[in-house]
Amino acid sequence: MEEHPLVSIISVNFNQLEATMEMLVSLEHSSYPNFEVIVVDNGSVQNPGSKILNRFSDTIFIRSDENLGFAGGNNLGIERASGDFLFFINNDTEIVSGLIYQLVAQFNKIKGLGAISPLIYYHPSVANGRQNLVQFAGATLVHPYTGRNQTLGLGELDNGQFRIPEESPYAHGAAMMISREVLEKVGPMPEMFFLYYEELDWCEQIRKAGYKIYIDPVAKIYHKESLAVGRDSPMKTYFLNRNRLLFIRRNRSFIQVLGFWIFLLFFTIPKNLIVYITSGKWDHIKALLKGVMWNIKHDKNKTVFHGWSMPKPVNS
Repeated sequence: MEEHPLVSIISVNFNQLEATMEMLVSLEHSSYPNFEVIVVDNGSVQNPGSKILNRFSDTIFIRSDENLGFAGGNNLGIERASGDFLFFINNDTEIVSGLIYQLVAQFNKIKGLGAISPLIYYHPSVANGRQNLVQFAGATLVHPYTGRNQTLGLGELDNGQFRIPEESPYAHGAAMMISREVLEKVGPMPEMFFLYYEELDWCEQIRKAGYKIYIDPVAKIYHKESLAVGRDSPMKTYFLNRNRLLFIRRNRSFIQVLGFWIFLLFFTIPKNLIVYITSGKWDHIKALLKGVMWNIKHDKNKTVFHGWSMPKPVNS
């Protein structure tokens, strides 16, 4: 591998110009000498292209007139990417200097490495000013019957307990680097998810293709988290439930899918209904049931309409 292979940094914007600009400012402080930046605007109310390019003229800006979802937006960026490595970062992240150097180096050190994420901290602005509150330090495998997994390190203060690269079944979509080789073998992100679970499904395909996935805690990034969707919105409820079921349908055996349906119908749905009823969240009930019904009506392998009307904020 050449000393400084080209890295394509791809990020998707949706009505969050301020966050995207802050992310781009952080990239200016990267010590890595060979990267390109691609920003995909995913159908924002106001096209931010001129404002981005006036300040960051070297940025490759792509405008989609419609919201293609997380995977669809990133895949637009992939089409323009020239890098030997592709680094997908959320637009609500800010990098730490040395991050790109560290991740690229691991592809030379770890045999069969296909994807890698850094240690992800909550940004101090969403962590009461704390600088080292961990959001992601790896994950466990998604359970075939519950459709859930554990995020390692979540909510912990980093006191040096995360020190060495560790293998993980999944990288994190907020900050995830893959090699060009993996992209050519596995293909782009699965677009049928639209929002949530797409990187988990992609990682399943990467591992099935024989590659390893790692988390490197030496590399760090800050994440402001859920600016586009909101932390407790019906849209989030819809996509999480819809895509959890879709993920199981696509990646687990017939018996496991059957077991998941039993768990869903007799535990998950009743439990959530009780929670939403007692808290008066009637719109969340509709979102939950709509997500389940989507899976009954649609093929697991076809990219179809995602089934949710995206919000249209007044300001970009």
